[in-house]
Amino acid sequence: MRNIVMRALAVLLTAVVGACAAMPASPPECAAGRIMQRHALYFGLTTSDGAIIDEARWSAFLAETVTPRFPEGFTVLEARGQWRNRETGTIIRQPSRVLIVLAADDPVTSTAVESVRTAYRERFAQQSVLRVSAPVCASF
Repeated sequence: MRNIVMRALAVLLTAVVGACAAMPASPPECAAGRIMQRHALYFGLTTSDGAIIDEARWSAFLAETVTPRFPEGFTVLEARGQWRNRETGTIIRQPSRVLIVLAADDPVTSTAVESVRTAYRERFAQQSVLRVSAPVCASF
């Protein structure tokens, strides 16, 4: 009985070690630069009452809310978004903006990203602002 248990443990250990060897190193190697966190925030430009957030209001939001938190820089892309309204089930299509920030992976940056999301939701009566964060290898 003991041999069966030992063989089972050996098989299990081999499987675990093999799975670990197949996993990428954490953090991934980055010969061309350094590991940073890429945060992308997706902002709809239509308010809950159907009004469009025009360029002047968007620019004011960037100047007052985003720039002070990310003075090193960021990128804004124009986009077209689509989502389902949680309350009505209606499909909403609207102009959108994607804000991309590359920064250190630390609690200060994460808090700054969250505060931008919260400020936008509150300022423009949004149900949500999508956040996607992932480690990247960056070189400037």
